[in-house]
Amino acid sequence: MKKNFLVFLLSVLIFSACSNDDDVAEIVEEPTPEEPTPEEPEEETFNIEDYPIQDYMWSAMNVYYLYKGDIPELSQTFFADDNEYAEYLSQNPVPENFYYGELVSDQDRFSYMTSDYVALENSFSGVSKSDGLRFVYAGYQLQSGGPVYAAAVIRYVVPNSPADEAGLTRSQVVTQINGERLGVSGNSLNSRAQELLNLDSYTLTLGSYNDQGTLVESSNEVSIDKIELTENPIGLAKTLDIDGQKIGYLLYNSFIGNFDDELNAAFADFKADGITDLVLDLRYNGGGSVASAIDLASMITGQFEGEVITKQQWNAEAQAYFESESPESLIDRFDGQIRTEEPINSLNLTRLYVIGTGSTASASELTIIGLRPYIDVTTIGTTTVGKFEASVTLYDSPNFLRENVNPDHNYAIQPLIYTYSNADGVVGPPTGIVPDFELAEDLRNFGTLGDPEEPLLNLALQQITGKSFQTKRNSLSPMDFEIFGETDMNQPTFQKMYVTELPQIQK
Repeated sequence: MKKNFLVFLLSVLIFSACSNDDDVAEIVEEPTPEEPTPEEPEEETFNIEDYPIQDYMWSAMNVYYLYKGDIPELSQTFFADDNEYAEYLSQNPVPENFYYGELVSDQDRFSYMTSDYVALENSFSGVSKSDGLRFVYAGYQLQSGGPVYAAAVIRYVVPNSPADEAGLTRSQVVTQINGERLGVSGNSLNSRAQELLNLDSYTLTLGSYNDQGTLVESSNEVSIDKIELTENPIGLAKTLDIDGQKIGYLLYNSFIGNFDDELNAAFADFKADGITDLVLDLRYNGGGSVASAIDLASMITGQFEGEVITKQQWNAEAQAYFESESPESLIDRFDGQIRTEEPINSLNLTRLYVIGTGSTASASELTIIGLRPYIDVTTIGTTTVGKFEASVTLYDSPNFLRENVNPDHNYAIQPLIYTYSNADGVVGPPTGIVPDFELAEDLRNFGTLGDPEEPLLNLALQQITGKSFQTKRNSLSPMDFEIFGETDMNQPTFQKMYVTELPQIQK
């Protein structure tokens, strides 16, 4: 029994071992599952239609911008496709940031934009909200070592303006506005001073300079309101009789086409008076319409009708187009009638005396540069701004003109579109026109505009007549004052020159 049991047990153990071997042999190793391949993210899509203002600005600058070559993104081939272009537009959702941050060259001091093209158009017509005061801001201290404030010195008052009706005059000094002094930050007015000056109504505290050149504050106050004011740029036109010699004097403050007929009438009076010389006072003229500058140059002369005043230079692509399709459009010539087709009253002068300052720019400088190949032009005063480029208003419309403008917004851009040379090929220096006879305005001795004793006019009369005239001069140097700017210096039309007719470029 025991023997049989042992045999049976041994058989079971052998069978079990065989079964375990079979199990091991039959195990199949499962392959390690592969990591799933991540799906490529879909490319984000952008739509040009979502950024219509940026698209219009880019398109206009692509065609007309003078410094297009400085901005790689303005190249027609810069973007691979519409999506890449639309992504570029999306990066600056604020139009102002897009225009100034992406489209304007570093060498460009004058291109600008506006969110209200109606206000811009009004300014080109001489209409703005104003009290009629034209200030220059000069630094002063109440005590040595104390804080520096800015005095607003009145250098011009627009006739029949609120300031004129309030009795304010040239040479008066404003020390406070609404009881606050005008603060200075670095070499400019601070933000609070700008806020005060931009108020629609305010109370001005007046002061004056004493014989020692010190600014003395007073308690004299004048309240004044700003209105929608249309300024006639012809500040003064009169004929002076200097020892029997008839000399015309024209204070011309801006080149505004709406007043070309009145400018022409002033020259009719000069012609009737038989003037032999003209003093053209552009000391406060920051520029304006190119067409008005051409008209003025033609009124001064008249014997050069049809001759070249300036030759335009556009960006490379636009220049090539005009040279091929319309070369005459690149030339500005002396003309025989103003834009109303009224014949020009010309003086046929062979010499001109121009008063200019650091406020004289653009169309004023074009007048000087354009006339120099033909007549003797003598300049008196200080160095001008040095702005020899023209701009134009480009609207959001199919051809960038005012007609059919996009009604969904009021944005417009005013980029530089060309520079120029005169008939002799001379390009105006960006550092400005240096005067032949230098004399700066003295804040403590402005004198009366149009008075032969006013220092700058007096110096011009001396050059015309060859005689020395007495004038009231202050022995204190005007360089004692640091100038911080002038009225309208932050306005988009400040020291700008523009054309009103946009030549079309077919691409």
